[in-house]
Amino acid sequence: MKRYKFPQQCKSALAAVTISLLLSNCAAQKTVGTPQKPTEKVTTTNISDKTPQTADDYLAKAKGLDAAEAVPLMVTAAELLLTEGKHRKALWLANQTSPLLESEAPGAADIAAPGEQYRLLIVKATSLQALEHHQLALEQLQLADALSKEHQLEHQLGYFQQLAKVQHSRELAVDAADAALRAFVVDDFAANDDVFALWQSLSDLSQWQLKQLQQLNPPYIKGWQQLLNFAFQFGDNPAQFNRYLTQWQRKFPEHPAVAIIDSLKVTDTSAGAIENIAVLLPLSGNQAAAGNAAQQGLLAAYQNNDAVLLHFIDTNALDMSSLVLTFNELAIDFVIGPLLKPHVEAYLAQEELQVPTLLLNVPDDRELKAHQVALSMRPEDEAVQAASSLARRNYQFPVVLSHQDKVSSRIARAFAEQWLKMTGNLPEVVPFEQGKKMQTDLTTSLDVELSKARIKDLKRRVKQTLKTETRNRRDVDMIYLVGSPKQTKLLKPYIDVNISPFAKVIPVYASSRSHSALNDRSDTRDLTGLTFSEMPWLLESQQQNKQLAQMSRQLWPRRSDGLQRIFAMGYDSFTLAGKIAAMQQNPFVRHFGQTGVLKLNPNNILTRSLIWGRYRKDKVQEIAMD
Repeated sequence: MKRYKFPQQCKSALAAVTISLLLSNCAAQKTVGTPQKPTEKVTTTNISDKTPQTADDYLAKAKGLDAAEAVPLMVTAAELLLTEGKHRKALWLANQTSPLLESEAPGAADIAAPGEQYRLLIVKATSLQALEHHQLALEQLQLADALSKEHQLEHQLGYFQQLAKVQHSRELAVDAADAALRAFVVDDFAANDDVFALWQSLSDLSQWQLKQLQQLNPPYIKGWQQLLNFAFQFGDNPAQFNRYLTQWQRKFPEHPAVAIIDSLKVTDTSAGAIENIAVLLPLSGNQAAAGNAAQQGLLAAYQNNDAVLLHFIDTNALDMSSLVLTFNELAIDFVIGPLLKPHVEAYLAQEELQVPTLLLNVPDDRELKAHQVALSMRPEDEAVQAASSLARRNYQFPVVLSHQDKVSSRIARAFAEQWLKMTGNLPEVVPFEQGKKMQTDLTTSLDVELSKARIKDLKRRVKQTLKTETRNRRDVDMIYLVGSPKQTKLLKPYIDVNISPFAKVIPVYASSRSHSALNDRSDTRDLTGLTFSEMPWLLESQQQNKQLAQMSRQLWPRRSDGLQRIFAMGYDSFTLAGKIAAMQQNPFVRHFGQTGVLKLNPNNILTRSLIWGRYRKDKVQEIAMD
């Protein structure tokens, strides 16, 4: 932090000039309104005869005082300018006052510099946030945090309130929620409305975000987490949910959320019964294997349910314009599909279709209507979760190794953008090509080739026999790998052998594209240490339907990982058909499925929270990352 040294007399003069400038500015602004009539008698009151009420009052009282007496009044005036909505003026006054507090000259202690400087930093942050300069506001809050640690100052309410706003503006929901929870406990005037606002923001978190928030350990988090878990799992069943709410009240009688329990208990998730479901899948043509996998997943969940009839329609042999008539004839009250993106676009183009629909793919540039929901399996969502999780593990210099295909590039870009948002730093992205050049790209990214060149040059210059070891670059502390299972199986051991024995092991993480449940049955020792995100269906885990997984392996032992994922999506979609109405009515309702923990966003897109696995010698284990 830059500091200025002023003699005490200069500080007083600067304070006087600052006050005079602001008072002149205020006076000039006041003349813009309706002028006073000449005949009116204007009475004046000595400002020292009354208690200051406004920013102008405090500045007027500060005029003529020395710096030690004037500066606290100026700080208070800056704070009052905020309450008056004059953010630019507050920022200007704070910037003019700051040099007086940053002085190390004799007399600075008389101003109680750390405390007043902290207050000014909050004024600056509040003003900048109101003016939509979010990054600059964050920088002021970071300075305030450093100052509080240096001088053992307690954070004020304004700090947490502005931090919550800044992080919300930066789309960092976990950090915003953490700040909001900390603001609540220092707010002497917190009311039930504030509790409900907390509930709204917390219940909007994904499963992986809630786990990250728990790690930050904000006040009352255990009670909030338990309440949210009950809502996530049982919110679509009022009777069951109410029983769990009563249980929660007994366990957390002093928790702030007790104030909103009654409002949660009256939740009504009733919806009309679904009797006829149309399932639109490609059951012929080039994509028939995908359609069949989704169909088999649906039937596995259906289990000959007597209350519902499934009507499978082949989208490769369908005229979309005839669907209205078909749906009327079959009395369709819910639609699952289409699966392929072109079919989704054609389906959505039929404006007259008003049947509630769960799309199995996300349209590119079309806003969904209230009765339309799309299940997202987009790899970018996975990359955002991975970057958010890994950034909280204090890695400083990640490298993203990405194959140069379209999907891998999208994943790498999403990971890098989220990392930048979380840390302020953009990770290095190293693309690699298939084949022999893949290993060359890796050694170049780790500077191994430069090390080999230096060794070769040294041997040429020195005649004696040298025992040498190549060294990788030391600034890389994590690698995120985006590639196919085959590419990963080639690259992972090559990364291991190119790490210098003098250096720390660089952990390698990967997306689900690197994992193959089919390959897990073979030798996986080369992948030891690799950590990856995955859906529960393809990783032996608590959430996996183990009985169904075993049956699936018996029936389709050579089914590809891609078709396995589509099978899991089909399986989840049947349960979702009867749950989406509850998720729309109460956004805190979640579906703990085989594709992940599904959450319905305000744009009617279902997004997933994935789990993590790690290769340990000859087996794969689920691990806790978030």
